[in-house]
Amino acid sequence: MEIPFFKYVSDREEHSNVSDVLDGEEIDQVEELESEFAEYIGCKYALATSHGAAALHLAMLALDLKRGDKVLCSVNAHPSLPEVVRHFDAEPVFIDIDPSSYNINLDLLEKYLNDNQSKKLKAVIVSHIGGLCVDLDRLYDMASRYDVKVVEDASEALGATYKGEKIGATGADIVCFNFSPHLKPNICNGGMLVTDDEEIMQRARLLYKHATVRDENALAYIYDVVDIGNDYTMSQLDAAYIRAQLQSQEENIERHKAIAQMYSDALEGVDHVTIPNREAPEHAYSLYIIKIDKNRDSFALELKNNGILTGLHYIPLHLLSYYKSKYSLRVNDFPVALRAYQQVLSLPIYPSMSDKEVKYVIDTIKKIAKTRV
Repeated sequence: MEIPFFKYVSDREEHSNVSDVLDGEEIDQVEELESEFAEYIGCKYALATSHGAAALHLAMLALDLKRGDKVLCSVNAHPSLPEVVRHFDAEPVFIDIDPSSYNINLDLLEKYLNDNQSKKLKAVIVSHIGGLCVDLDRLYDMASRYDVKVVEDASEALGATYKGEKIGATGADIVCFNFSPHLKPNICNGGMLVTDDEEIMQRARLLYKHATVRDENALAYIYDVVDIGNDYTMSQLDAAYIRAQLQSQEENIERHKAIAQMYSDALEGVDHVTIPNREAPEHAYSLYIIKIDKNRDSFALELKNNGILTGLHYIPLHLLSYYKSKYSLRVNDFPVALRAYQQVLSLPIYPSMSDKEVKYVIDTIKKIAKTRV
C-alpha cells in the first residue's frame, strides 16, 4: 500500500469554478473569494495573494517594516517567516518553543520583550503549528503592554478556533493564510491576508499591485505609482479553485479530527512513540505530530520502505546555514527546539485518507516500534 504524506482533492465544484474562468464568465473569482473568506473567518477585511509567503511579505510592507527593525518569531517555523523579514534588511529574533505544542514559548517571549524594550522592536510573528493555537489572550496582552504588532502565520490553521472564534478573527493585527502550505502542495497556490484594521488593509491594498493608482474618470491606461510595492495578486484560476475548496473546510477539519482520534487511540502507550497532547479540545489537527524517542530518521525510512511518507515540521531555523552564519548561532542555543527536531515526525493526515489507510499506518508504526530497544 502506498500512502502519500498529503493528497489534494479535486471535486465537481472545483471543476465547475475553473470552467467558469476558462469560459470567460464575468465573475471576479478573486473578489468573490475575498468576500467569502472574510465571511467564513469572521473578519472585516481579506486580501487574496499569490502565495502564503506573499501574504507574509505584504504584511511586513503594511506594517512599514524598515531596515534595522526587529521581528520576533519561533525558531521552529518555516523559513518564509524570517526570510520576509530579511528582505527588508530587518532582523529576525528567534525564540525557543514549548516542548508539547512546538509553538513559540510565551514565557521566553515575554522575558525577551521585558529585557529588550526598544523602538526597533516592531512585531512578533506567531505560527500555530499543526492547527494548535497559542494562548492568544496572553499574547495580545503582551503585545499591548510592550507595544508590538502581532502577525499570525495561520498556514496550518485555516478553520482552527480559539475559544470558539476562528483564527483570523481573534484580535491579531494581521493574520496570513497559505492554501498550499509546507509539505502539503496543492494543485494551486494562494494566500490570504486578513485584518480588522482599516488602515492596515488600505495600505496593503495600495501596495499589493505595484502601488499603482488610477483616476476612475481617466483612460484605463493612465496610472501613477505612489510607493514601492510589488505584485502579490492571485490569479482568477487559483481563486476559483480555492473558493470551491473553502466550502469543504469544516468537513475536512472534522475528518482530520476523526483520523487524529484513531491515531491517538491506537498509538497511546506504544513504546518509543509519544502522541500529541489529547487535552487540547480546539486542536484542528491539520498535522498529526508524534515523537520517536530513538532514531527518528531510521523510523521514517522504515515507514517509507513500507510505502508511508512522512513530514517534518520543522528544521529549527538556527540550524540552517544562512541564519547560523548570519547571527553566529550555536546548535545548543535553542535546546527545546533542537530536542524536538530530533524526535518529531508528522504522519499522513488528509480528508480523503480512508480508515483502512489509517489502520495500515498504525499497524506499521506498531510493527516498527517493536523492533526498537
